[in-house]
Amino acid sequence: MKKLITMITLLSIVLFGCSSAPEQPADVKAEAPAENETVKNYAPNPQVPDDRQLWKAGETHIDEKGEITLKKAKTVDGIYKIGPIEMKIADAKVMHLKPDYSLVDYFHTLTHDEEFNFVKVFVQIKNTSDQKVNFAPAAILETSEGEQITWEKDIYLDGLNEEIGPNETKAGNVGFIIEKSDLKNIEITTSDVFTGDKNKIEDAEKIKIEF
Repeated sequence: MKKLITMITLLSIVLFGCSSAPEQPADVKAEAPAENETVKNYAPNPQVPDDRQLWKAGETHIDEKGEITLKKAKTVDGIYKIGPIEMKIADAKVMHLKPDYSLVDYFHTLTHDEEFNFVKVFVQIKNTSDQKVNFAPAAILETSEGEQITWEKDIYLDGLNEEIGPNETKAGNVGFIIEKSDLKNIEITTSDVFTGDKNKIEDAEKIKIEF
């Protein structure tokens, strides 16, 4: 009898101890941020390091193409209709680039500085018509510091200024070297929209992005 009472007492103590112990937190894994257009449509560039993970000023990424540092970033997610062209701007960034030595000659056609600032915009363009058209998402870029750069000096060369086929979608970056990086805003002037045989069907549009 004494043994039975002792066993019951010990069992009660164990059960009480288990029920009163604090709950352990579940091993919850943080969800990754929602995939945006930049991530989904990114294609590696042969001259410029990958900036997809840079979202806070001062963050840096280094790879075989050089060292890139973010100065400013702005999520835009704006959609603009320019005739048959539907153009989406996902984000805009101001960055500083120290190209790898092997790429210095490439950038010397645009600047004699061995490291420099540039502004970059990620865009997606769709031709909603049933005919080929010609369109450039950034024919001219102007900064709040008074600099003006034309499409011929785009450092990314992602093929966005080329002919776009019926119902075709293209996505990529346009980027321009700038002297002054403390920008309040940039203004993009698109090209006019032309048919495949060079007839204008829509005027250019100006798009302002505030940082």
